[in-house]
Amino acid sequence: MSLRSEDALIALRKIQRVTEMASKRLAMTAGITPSQLSVLRLLSEAGEVSAGRLAEATQLKHATITSLVDKLEARGFISRRRCDEDRRRVWLRLLPEGQTALQTSPDPLHETFTRNFNQLPDWHQSMLISALETVTSLVNAENMDAAPVLDIGDLDQTPD
Repeated sequence: MSLRSEDALIALRKIQRVTEMASKRLAMTAGITPSQLSVLRLLSEAGEVSAGRLAEATQLKHATITSLVDKLEARGFISRRRCDEDRRRVWLRLLPEGQTALQTSPDPLHETFTRNFNQLPDWHQSMLISALETVTSLVNAENMDAAPVLDIGDLDQTPD
């Protein structure tokens, strides 16, 4: 292995580790994952919202939203109700317990990244995006679905 490839792998591992640590910190302080936090924040801002709209806003698959909603509802963080006009549509609403979880949550890593990334000049942002897209291709991950959230996911989650 070349020294440069080792340097690249070390940088990737650091990103992976900081993502894991941020997810664990969020789990320890608020008992939720970064994806669950995104759902709670959207519900806090929007009031009642449909599950389909939530999937669009978070860029998560409908199946993932269903799983997140099941877990958040089981913990009493959100409520769901079927639409009267269209029984296929589900409306979601934040409950006081979910608001408390939001208030005790640290800033997610993706927000720190976004804040710092946005301070870079446009040319530097473009260069980083290009480099990251190349890395994605190098590890054959260009066709994977991913939301703009730095999250390790649930530990019981199986790969697609």
